[in-house]
Amino acid sequence: MISGAELWASLPVPAFLIDAEDRIVDVNAAAEGFLNASRKSVLGQPIWDQLAIDAPIEGAFARARRDDTALFVNDIDVGSGHRAPLQCGVQVAPVAGHPGQMLLMLSPRELAGRMTRTQSAKSAAQSAIGMAEMLAHEIKNPLAGITGAAQLLSMSLPSEDIELTDLIVGECRRIVKLLEQVEQFGNLSEPDFHPVNLHDVLDRARRSASLGFGAHMTINEDYDPSLPMAWGDADQLLQVVLNLLKNASEAAVAHGTITLRTFYEHSFRLRRSDGSGKTLPLQIEIIDDGPGLPSAIQDDIFDPFVSGRENGTGLGLALVSKIISDHNGWISVNSTPGRTVFRLSLSRVPQQIKTKGV
Repeated sequence: MISGAELWASLPVPAFLIDAEDRIVDVNAAAEGFLNASRKSVLGQPIWDQLAIDAPIEGAFARARRDDTALFVNDIDVGSGHRAPLQCGVQVAPVAGHPGQMLLMLSPRELAGRMTRTQSAKSAAQSAIGMAEMLAHEIKNPLAGITGAAQLLSMSLPSEDIELTDLIVGECRRIVKLLEQVEQFGNLSEPDFHPVNLHDVLDRARRSASLGFGAHMTINEDYDPSLPMAWGDADQLLQVVLNLLKNASEAAVAHGTITLRTFYEHSFRLRRSDGSGKTLPLQIEIIDDGPGLPSAIQDDIFDPFVSGRENGTGLGLALVSKIISDHNGWISVNSTPGRTVFRLSLSRVPQQIKTKGV
């Protein structure tokens, strides 16, 4: 027979038990993850100090308690002091046998909608990349001919005209470099999945950045030392973090600060359009204090050829998105002037793998 405590712990959605004075009596594991706070730290706290609900719900909540009825509210933004809002359904019901106590449950919907949009975008991106790869192969050959011809021509030109042939050669080389980046999408192999220590990956990326493109940046660490091993390809994940660090470094006006943060979020579950879902509790955040992304491109920043920088190719973040997608993970960005947060959500080592002692 399953006990009430086991049922409470097994609820897949954030749930809060609230007393007659609107103080938190108990929360389940999913609620701890949603708040990004421990059960111990929120017990006894006013519920409206812990949840930020973008709707005048407190009055309706009080009426539901007074009338001993349930309350259902769909599609409102709910957040906390430790996380950005998610669009949720809110369900409230009185607790039988406990006058004044109420049960409040949240049903986050935003991830499901984002996943559907992401799948459509991914399909379109894959088609675009496939065509671009084919064009890249065909364009590189005539570009090599143009480069060679310009170099030969420069040998017989007066010095004042050599600048023009140098421009031709330089632009051809830039286009070839762009085409090679396009081809990298098709050449990237499937992840070689193994248990991965994410902190090792972040440390390797930090050292590389500090010695090269990020030498002008201050890179801080805020790690959860108890973070479990991830299930992924260490080399590909290193490529992802290096790319995000490089973007943050290049966006900085002068000397800026980057923070590498890791934490565990129990309730982070990606729900696909077919109804299936996957838990992604391992979180990495790359946070910078640069100028932020242009608002016009934030929703499309992971699409190929979308860039917020002058002369940017728009392929770096598209490649990052592809790698994380191949890991069955999730990447998101929240950007305002002075604070941009790229967040990677990954799965931990499967139980059957851990059981085998890998």
